This record gives sequence, C-alpha cells and structure tokens, in this order.
Amino acid sequence: MAIPQLTSYPLPDATELPNNKVKWTLEPGRAALLIHDMQRYFLNFWGDNSPLVEQVVNNIARLRRYCKAQGIPVFYTAQPNAQSDEDRALLNDMWGPGLNKHPDQQKIVEALAPDEHDQVLTKWRYSAFHRSPLEAILQEMGRDQLIITGVYAHIGCLTTATDAFMRNIQPFMVADALADFSRDEHMMALTYTAGRSGKVVMTADLMPVPLSKDELRALILPLLEDDEVPDDDENLIDYGLDSVRVMALAARWRQVHRDIDFVSLAKNPSIDGWWALLSREPAE
Repeated sequence: MAIPQLTSYPLPDATELPNNKVKWTLEPGRAALLIHDMQRYFLNFWGDNSPLVEQVVNNIARLRRYCKAQGIPVFYTAQPNAQSDEDRALLNDMWGPGLNKHPDQQKIVEALAPDEHDQVLTKWRYSAFHRSPLEAILQEMGRDQLIITGVYAHIGCLTTATDAFMRNIQPFMVADALADFSRDEHMMALTYTAGRSGKVVMTADLMPVPLSKDELRALILPLLEDDEVPDDDENLIDYGLDSVRVMALAARWRQVHRDIDFVSLAKNPSIDGWWALLSREPAE
C-alpha cells in the first residue's frame, strides 16, 4: 500500500525522447516553473546518496537559477504533514498515511529550498491544480506555459500536465528533471505526455545559454576532439572544435543574444572570449 523502496536508474537522454505531436516553443514571458513534491519524504524512498536523485536535483536547481534570471516565476507543491482523513480520503486507501506518519520529512530538500519570491502550493491530490490557486495565479500573471519537474513522473507530474492541458496551459515535461518508481514508468509518462497532453524536453533545451563559466566549460569540453583540456584563454579550434559545432552554438545562443553569430564567436574562440559574450545582459 505504501510507496515501495526505489532504486536508481539511468535518466533518459535526448535520443530516447518520444516524438512530440506539438511544436510549442517555450517563451520566458509566458512560462512558469513547477517544482513538484520535492520533499524529503518522497525522495527518501531511494535511500541515501542516490545518483538519480542527485542528478534530478541538480537539473532542477539549474532550471530554477535560469528561470530566476529570466524573470520566470517559480512554484512548488508540498503535501502538508498533518492531513485529516477527510482531506486525505482515497489517498489513504492507495498509499497509506503518507506524511502523517513522517512529519519530520515534510520540508523541500535543501538544495531546492524556496525563497521569499517563490510560491509554495499546498498539495492535496495528484494534480497541482486541485484545491489550489495555481490556475488563477497563472492567469493573473499572463502565464500559459508550465515547466514541470519533480516526482513522481507517472503520478503527480503526469496528472498535472494533463490537467494543465485541459485548462489551456501548455505543459513542458522536463525528462531529465523528473524521477519515478522505475525507468519504464518514467518513459510511459513521457510517451503519454508527448502524444496526448504536452511537450517533452530536456533541461538543456530550456536553457540556451549557460549560467556560469563552469557550465560553459562543461558544455564545450565534450565537443572537442583533443583529449587535452584547454585553458580558458586558449583557442578552442586548436583543440578540435569544428565550424559546424560553432555554428550550432551560435544558433542556440542567438535565442538570448541576438548579436551572436559565427563571426562573433570566431573572433575569440575561447572559454574566456565566449563567456564575455554570454555573461552580458541580453539586449532589449
């Protein structure tokens, strides 16, 4: 009846994503981020030092930083640690007492702790919209896109995505910022969303520009043919970065900085040179 003990599994990569029926494009001015049920109680079922949990938390944290930088509002769901039988209702039959039995595990994990600008919604059922002001708040803000991250992919996250779709809110399920009971159930949630109620994306798809020099370095190093690691001021072309990849990076980064093109990147093809371009405030 309770949630089972869970084990880590490899998160899906971009090559494994289901085909999306829709071609929606995330627009920062229309979007909101939802961090769904990332409470200690729900993550503890993987045990300590779970590589799956660590990776998902890191990806959500990156998305949260990006959304903050873009002015995208951040919402959380969190179940209360004292629920009456009336409030819990059929959840008792399906999952047992839940947090009522573990009130000390109610907090959202520290790495994702909300700040004073975030909104934490009380979670009563699978959907984040049930008995919550989420839809009204999004309407007031003029937001009709919802980035969905958290646990569990095939239960609350999938139900929230479907509910959002039925409210004319475009859901974006972030494949590598979700966790689930198993990889099969994780992929099922992505397949259903892509074919019936939303768009499935990767964390990197929503973050065209790295948020730090470290993130830029982590993005560039796998693209080099040379096994040696260049210093930040060294020419990346000398380490095997080809023009096709430079053009692809230019197209990606131009989503934020409209003046970036192949020529501007080729002027100083180094980590330092490119970070100087990317760390600027985007032009109006």
